Amino acid sequence: MKLGRLNHVGVATPDVDAAAAVYAELYGATERTETKDFPHLGVRVVFVTLPNMQIELIEPLGEASPIHKYLEKNPKGGQHHMCFEVEDIVKARDAMIERGATVLGTGEPYIGAHGVPVIFVHPKDTGGVLVELMQDPALYQGEAGQ
Repeated sequence: MKLGRLNHVGVATPDVDAAAAVYAELYGATERTETKDFPHLGVRVVFVTLPNMQIELIEPLGEASPIHKYLEKNPKGGQHHMCFEVEDIVKARDAMIERGATVLGTGEPYIGAHGVPVIFVHPKDTGGVLVELMQDPALYQGEAGQ
């Protein structure tokens, strides 16, 4: 398995729209997606686009959200994860497990905010950084786990 390009950096925030306004004002990141809720993931998301990647702004939808727990420790928000593209999410997952990494959740890829399968690798395996691996959108042609 080989990592592809850095797709985005996830930033937890108490308010995605306010955070998007800050990125526009301070850094000129005026291109953004619509705010979208993902109730099954417990998050509200906005992507702001930069010349070479995106920033995923993530707000919790309720106290059960993993982002809510993150914001309890970091009330103003902060970097939550880095996301890299991979050619084949199942092969990437299997390679992570073979290499001794812990894949979070059930280990099965699921559809993330970009509409493609993703997995997360535990931060204890990557120097304290939560890493998301996502199926390269240009190569995605089916359901998660296929």
